[in-house]
Parts: sequence; C-alpha cells; structure tokens
Amino acid sequence: MNADAKELAASFDLEKLTPEFYDNPYPTYRALRENEPVKRLPNGTVFLTRYDDLVTTYKNTKSFSSDKKREFAPKYGNTPLYEHHTTSLVFNDPPAHTRVRRLIMGALSPRAIAGMEADLIKLVDGLLDAIAAKGHCELIEDFAASIPIEVIGNLLDVPHDERAPLRDWSLAILGALEPVVSPEAAARGNKAVKDFLAYLETLVARRRGKPGNPERDVLTRLIQGEGNGEENGERLTEKELLHNCIFLLNAGHETTTNLIGNGLVALDRHPDQKQRLIDHPDMIKTAVEEMLRYESSNQLGNRMTTERVELGGVMLDAGTSVTLCIGAANRDPAQFPAPESFDIARTPNRHLAFATGAHQCAGMALARLEGAIAISRFLARFPNYAVNGRPVRGGRVRFRGFLSVPCAIG
Repeated sequence: MNADAKELAASFDLEKLTPEFYDNPYPTYRALRENEPVKRLPNGTVFLTRYDDLVTTYKNTKSFSSDKKREFAPKYGNTPLYEHHTTSLVFNDPPAHTRVRRLIMGALSPRAIAGMEADLIKLVDGLLDAIAAKGHCELIEDFAASIPIEVIGNLLDVPHDERAPLRDWSLAILGALEPVVSPEAAARGNKAVKDFLAYLETLVARRRGKPGNPERDVLTRLIQGEGNGEENGERLTEKELLHNCIFLLNAGHETTTNLIGNGLVALDRHPDQKQRLIDHPDMIKTAVEEMLRYESSNQLGNRMTTERVELGGVMLDAGTSVTLCIGAANRDPAQFPAPESFDIARTPNRHLAFATGAHQCAGMALARLEGAIAISRFLARFPNYAVNGRPVRGGRVRFRGFLSVPCAIG
C-alpha cells in the first residue's frame, strides 16, 4: 500500500486526471499529503495538500497573491473570460479586494441574512410540496440547484421571469476555471460572460432609474457605493460593478448547490448519521459543517508567489503558481481526528471550505443558512428518502458536486 501511495503521489498530474480520480480523489490526496505535500507538477506549478500549509498561504497575502492577470493571460487571452476572472472580487488583492468586499459584506450583514430566513423557508417548502406531488425527485434539478439561484436572484432583485438563463451561464463560466479547458468549454464560457454582461447592463440601467432598498438589494448597494456620494465614499467602476454581480451569482450558486447535494448524498451513504440527525434535528449546524469538510464544494484555490518564499520546507521562487487543495486539507489527520469518517457532531471543525484570512468567503453565513434550512426540512419531510440510481458527478476537479442524483422519497 505504501509503495502504491508513493507511486500515486509521484505520478499525479493535475492536467491528466483519471475517471477514478473524479469519482473519488481522496486516496490520491492522502498519498500526496503523506509523500509529497508540496508537490511540483510537470507544468511547473506547486500543489499543496496539508492543512497548515494552506492556512499559511491564505494568511500571507503579501507573499501569495490572488491576482490572476499573469496566470490567466496565457490561459484565456484577450477574451471576456479573462476580463471577468481578473475583475471579480475573488481574484484580486487589497486594496481593490478590500473595497469591493466591504460593499458586498454590508448587504450580507447578520441582520440582513436573518431577514432572509422566512422567504428561504417558504421557497424550500414550495419545492418540497412539488416533489411530494410528483412522488420522486431528481435531487439536484428539483431541489439543490433551485435554491441558490432564487436566493441570489432575490439578493440582486432579478425579476423571476428573467432568471431562467442564470444557472447555465454560471456553469459555463465556472467550467472554464478547470485546470484544462477545451476550446468548446472556453467558447461556452466566453459566450456566457458576454450574454450575462448584456443582461446586467439592462438590469443596472433599470435599477439606476428605480433604486431598491440598499439594506436588502445588493445591486442597489453596489451601484450607490458607500458614503452616499461624498468624495470619500467608495464607488465601483461600471466594469467592476457588472463583473462582481456575475461573481456573486457564481460564488453563491454552484457551491451551495453542491453543499446541499453532497450533504444529502452523504447522509444517504451513512445511515447511522442520517438517523442521528433525524433523532436530533438540533444538530443541523454541526452537520452542515461536517458536510462542508467531508465533501468540500470548492476543492481548489490558487495563489501566485510574489517573492521567494519557503513553504513546508520547500523553497518557491517568485512567480510560482500554487494550487491549494482544500479537499485534501479538510481530511488532514494532523487537524481532524479520523478525517475519513463522516461525523455530524464533529467539533471543533475548523475546515477550510470557505477558505480563511482576507479571502474568507463573504457569503458563508448565507450559505450555511441555505444548507441548514434545505437539508433539515428535506430530511424532516422525507426521512425515508434514498438515492435509487447511480448519481452522476459533475466531472470537475475544482468544484465537487453532482449533476444528477435520482432519489426515491419513501
């Protein structure tokens, strides 16, 4: 086994992944953690799998930059995808990152999120009613994917009859973030950015003419900025505004869909933990944290070294592209006892599903609320639900989730 693990680590190449890896990457992540935790890949980049190394990288924003212009220029060229991914919040350093994040966080305050709970419960119960009427469900399409689209649509106050393209746009744009992007995937991604921008231009124009409540409407808040027009207030450029609206949808959409889908499938595969949560519904908060750790929706992050720096005993030159493997760090036995076990009562549980440091997910409180309400109410309504066919994975390494999960509701 040890020799096999060493060979698995030695032969690992992020640009040449196998179907077995996509199905279950965790044996490979374990082999890397134990044998080559700071792994130099054939393309010259470095792949990190230890929890402590990820935390160090996240917190040292001076040595490890989030700015993707240098990395994405050769990948995308002068395209809409390049403009989008180098303008959005997540791929920028302070002070640009700080400025945009502050505006978004103002609309995602604890009070604002608490105010969303009643509408979220109503949305989830409506979906559950529709599933009950049908008598069975496709867990992703009928449930998990329907929730975040509506929540983000409400946050940006997108009219309901204009929301249909949002999911496909999001999947196409995020699909182009994979380590290897086919010409077809790049074309889909670029078209999605163009179509999304065209739509947002009309939406922003309408909102400028008729502003919403900036306490609840993120788009109005981003348009108005801080300071109510005073000289020292922060305002976004038109390009920043449009691309960060796309980012908000993408960040809040697929990751939350994956949390709900991964969580319900994990419970189905661990009947003892499922029954435990049925018997103790007050454990939903720790259960959601364990779902986030055990099957992290977002499995990879990226940084670029700005200077020569030592990490995990290895010297990295300036300009080294670094991939942070969240999925591996969240199963590091140095941080989590029995990390391969799914334990809904696990505490402490300082997972990195939302990253940490300056780039910790701005919407994590909202994602937690969505996951808790969706999963707890699904379980209460359909305690005997069971996956009754082969779930289909999304076939991606960066975002781990399912495309479809056939489900009987009992």
